[in-house]
Amino acid sequence: MSTYGAIFANREFRSLWIGSALGNASSTMTSLTLAILVDATTGSALLAAAIMFGPSLAQVLGVSTLMSAADTARPRQILTLLAVLSTVAVGIQAAVDLSPGLRLVLSLALAYGLSIGGGVRWGLLGEVVHEDQFVLGRSAMNLSVGAMQIAGFGLAGILLQAVGPSTVLWIATGCAALAVPVVRFGLRDRAPRRVARTGIAETWRGNRTLLAQRRTRPLLVALTLPNALIVGCEALFVPYAGSRAGWLLAAGAAGMMTGDLVVGRFLTRNGRRVAARWLRLLLAVPFLAFAFDLPLAVLCVLVAVGSSGYSASLAQQEVLVELTPVELRGQVLGLESALRMTLFGITAIAAGAVADLTAAAPAMTGFAAVSLLVSIVLTRPLARVMNPEVWIGSAHGSGPAAERLQTVRTTGDPE
Repeated sequence: MSTYGAIFANREFRSLWIGSALGNASSTMTSLTLAILVDATTGSALLAAAIMFGPSLAQVLGVSTLMSAADTARPRQILTLLAVLSTVAVGIQAAVDLSPGLRLVLSLALAYGLSIGGGVRWGLLGEVVHEDQFVLGRSAMNLSVGAMQIAGFGLAGILLQAVGPSTVLWIATGCAALAVPVVRFGLRDRAPRRVARTGIAETWRGNRTLLAQRRTRPLLVALTLPNALIVGCEALFVPYAGSRAGWLLAAGAAGMMTGDLVVGRFLTRNGRRVAARWLRLLLAVPFLAFAFDLPLAVLCVLVAVGSSGYSASLAQQEVLVELTPVELRGQVLGLESALRMTLFGITAIAAGAVADLTAAAPAMTGFAAVSLLVSIVLTRPLARVMNPEVWIGSAHGSGPAAERLQTVRTTGDPE
C-alpha cells in the first residue's frame, strides 16, 4: 500500500498540492469574509448564502462551455492563468468598497474562470502519480482542502473580530499570489491528453459521451446531490451563529479531512466501497440535531462527525475514473466537480430563501432530512455499480468481471 510519504516525495505532486492549498486558503477566507460583510449590511440569510456559495452556480457555465480544456489544453498554463485571475479578483475585493451586488458579480466572474480548474487539476493528478496512487493522491488533495478550510475559516473568524475585513481580504490575496510561482515553476509543461479544439462543441461532445453511460449516472448523482443538500445546511452557519460561524465551518472541514485521511490511507479498494455504504448515511444524520437548541460546542462535534461522511466520495470517484476512457478522465472529473459545485450553489441559495421564510435551524434540519432520503433511495443503484466482485475479477485481467469492465470502457455501457 502506498503512503503519503511516497507521493509527497514526488516534486510535481508537492507543487500541485501546495498550489491547490494556497488557492483553497484564499477562497475560504474570502467567502467567509464576504458572507459576514453582506450579512451585517443586509441582514438577509439569502444574500449571505448567495455571496458565500452562489459563485458555485458559475460552474454550470464552465461545464457547458470550457470543460473540454481539462483534456485539450496544457495543464500548467491553465492552472497558472487561473492563479493570476484569482489574485487580481480577490485584490479588487480587498482594495475597493463594493456594494453587495458588485461583490457577488465579481465572485461569479472569478468562479466561471476557476470552473475548469478542478478538471485540469484532477486530470493532471492522474499523470503526476502512479495509477495505483490515484485514490491516495486524491485523498491528500482533499486533506489540503480540509486543512486550508480549518485554517482559513478559523483565521478569518479570529481576524474579523480583531481587524477589518479589508485586512483579511488582503491576506487572501497574498495566498492566491503565492500560488502563481508554485504552479508555474513546480509543474512540468505537459501536452494535452487529446488533440482537439477547446470550445463549446468539444465540451458538449465529451459531456454527451460521459452522460450517456448508464453505469456512471448513479455515481454522478451520488457525488453531487446528497453532498449539495448538506452544503445547504452549511450555507446557513453564518445566519445561525453569526461571527461564531467560523467554528462550525472549521469543525466541518476537520471532519471532512479526518474522513479522507482514514478512507484514503488505511482502507483497501474493497474496504472503501463497503465503508462508503455507511458514510453516505452518516453525512446527513448529525445535521438533524439542528432541530434542537444545543450548545455550539456540541453542534461543532456533530458537524465534524457528519462531515466525515464526505469521504464516501473517494470510493465513488475511484469507480468513476475506472469506468472512463483515459482521454476523457480530466473532463469527467471536471464534470463531476462542476455539477457538484453548481448544486452547492443552488442548494445554498435555496436554503437561504427557506431560512428567510422560516429560520436557519428548521431549514438546516429539513435539508439534512432530504439528503438522508436521497442517499437511501440511491442505495440499490449504487450497490449495482460498486459491486466489489466486479473489481476483484477485473484486477486479475480475466473472467466475466474483466470482460464487463472492458465492455464499459469501450462502449460506455455494461449491457
